[in-house]
Amino acid sequence: MTNINEDVLFTNVQEPMRSNEPSGVELPKGWKYKSLKIGPFTLPSYASPESQLILVSFVCFLCPGMFNAVNGIGAAGLDDDAKASNASNTTLYATFAVVGFFAGTVTNVLGIRIALSFGGLGYCVYVSSYLCFNITQNLGYVVFAGFLLGCCAGVLWSAQGAIMMSYPPEKLKGRYISWFWIVFNMGAVIGGLVQLALNFDKREGKKAAVTNGTYVGFMILTFLGACLSWTLIDAKHVIRRDGTKIILMKHPTWQSEILGLWETLWTDPYIIFLFPMFFASNWFYTYQFNDVNYAQFNVRTRALNNTLYWLAQIMGAGVFGFALDFSNIRRTTRAKVAWVVMFVLTFAVWGGGYAFQRQYTRENVRGYYDWTDSGYGGPMVLYISYGFYDAAWQTCVYWFMGAISNNSRKLANFAGFYKGIQSAGAAIVFRLDGYKKPYMDIFLSSWILLAGSLVVALPVMLVKIKDTVPIEEDLRFTDETIEDVMGQRDVYLLSEPEKA
Repeated sequence: MTNINEDVLFTNVQEPMRSNEPSGVELPKGWKYKSLKIGPFTLPSYASPESQLILVSFVCFLCPGMFNAVNGIGAAGLDDDAKASNASNTTLYATFAVVGFFAGTVTNVLGIRIALSFGGLGYCVYVSSYLCFNITQNLGYVVFAGFLLGCCAGVLWSAQGAIMMSYPPEKLKGRYISWFWIVFNMGAVIGGLVQLALNFDKREGKKAAVTNGTYVGFMILTFLGACLSWTLIDAKHVIRRDGTKIILMKHPTWQSEILGLWETLWTDPYIIFLFPMFFASNWFYTYQFNDVNYAQFNVRTRALNNTLYWLAQIMGAGVFGFALDFSNIRRTTRAKVAWVVMFVLTFAVWGGGYAFQRQYTRENVRGYYDWTDSGYGGPMVLYISYGFYDAAWQTCVYWFMGAISNNSRKLANFAGFYKGIQSAGAAIVFRLDGYKKPYMDIFLSSWILLAGSLVVALPVMLVKIKDTVPIEEDLRFTDETIEDVMGQRDVYLLSEPEKA
């Protein structure tokens, strides 16, 4: 391979260029590359990474966001002691675990818009199954909807992960992740508020179900999310503010993409050290939603907890996303500090959870908290802390992966591995909860997995994360040499990269 200067970024430009930015950077012609000025503010162009990320965030706001709102209340809002939701989610995540490994392949072949639209429709069907179950007790449809969503969600999250990690410049990756997480979790917050409003007067025990109108509203919102995905543009047309474009593989085939999936493990075996973090990242949801929120609170207080949980996620994503991009500290140092902070948080938050879990068992639940009870304050703070911790964990994992590479094809496969392994863990723990394993056992398994996976991932923080990713590292993954790429008929632009 011919050596090139690491201080230049190699990107594909396929259209004539013109200047419409104050900095003088040349951009292609067309409405989607024009910035909009409103008073003293200049909004990014439609084809900018910022605009595309916001659109993807609202797709997830309307689809996975509503999914989180439904599941966050515990037992998906049903009154069947979590049997139906555990069956559906076990099927969902087991399917997701398989599909996730190949979702990057599917996303690269289908493209962002089709992948996100297909994924969004699965969420609509999933919510409809709970409406059906609430009326007819049809368990078969609930399980089928879980299987379908497992297929759809794997593709949606792979597409989302590739965008979130590869679109931003290196120095803004944490910020982009936090922007996404804030908008995405606002969906769950709004969903929680809807549940709270519809169930405000319900002070019965945990067996009270949410209203059918809640599910109808969520069905409409998830369908709108699937439709919104068609407003996105293809990644090859997205251009950053400095004029650079996304590194893409040309004209992928099914064969080359499937081989590329395994090549990720062959050329980047260090990603295996992050697999335990992937596995742990959804494991604790079952405990928090079913074994804390559903087990200890009445229906209206569960709705309030659900809203506060996702609000805390927004706060956690904002704090960690911007901290991870703090420009006065080297990226290698930020990675190590993030690891230390997460390790301390793991023992602080889950240590508090241990004190709370000791107060009840699955066989001996001492009534159900209402927000008017004098003892509600402590559990409320704990549940908010769980939400903050989850956002911090997910933001750090995405940032770690995004710090390793800028290649969108590789990152799509990283995201596929992440969601696949994550879902394998979720499938197992939902099944364990279905078998009614002791609450303490599920709690301890969550805590041990989180702490242990941080220890296993430490070598990646110390060795693989650099202050910037050399262009050779990104191109090495594509089986193309610099001569091969330079010999293609497209025009290429060399420009200064974003500094970490």
